[in-house]
Amino acid sequence: MIGTLGPAAERRCRESFARQAFVLHLGGAVEALAPGRAALRLPFRAELAQQHGFFHAGALTTLADTAAGYAAFTLMPEGAAVLTVEFKMNLLRPGRGAAAVARAEVLKPGRTLMAVRADVFCIAEGGAEELAATMLATMMCVRNRPDVPPG
Repeated sequence: MIGTLGPAAERRCRESFARQAFVLHLGGAVEALAPGRAALRLPFRAELAQQHGFFHAGALTTLADTAAGYAAFTLMPEGAAVLTVEFKMNLLRPGRGAAAVARAEVLKPGRTLMAVRADVFCIAEGGAEELAATMLATMMCVRNRPDVPPG
């Protein structure tokens, strides 16, 4: 069963996401947060496409990495920050659709390192979903290092 984040944890995650300048620049948004889980959405637009008109792999990878980070961040203590240690991205099919959604889940929580999976689905205009990519990532809990304001 999936639990819910308390109001303080939800606020902490959303305030942190509001400082994600690159993801916000791409158009990413938080769709859902729960303990050990996060879902982010990225609407398609021409600037995110590669030469064949599909989502660029860099856009999908950014979305998956950020979702994985926030899935881990939901389990971290107050005052901690999250950093990506490593990831492997498998691109399974061309990313086409009106939007992409990355759904991430912590597979193994730890005090310092967490293993996280993020699946990226491309959503058609009618709402049908296709799995386009999957990421396996390791996230690190960094203590006593606050976020830096953008700019």
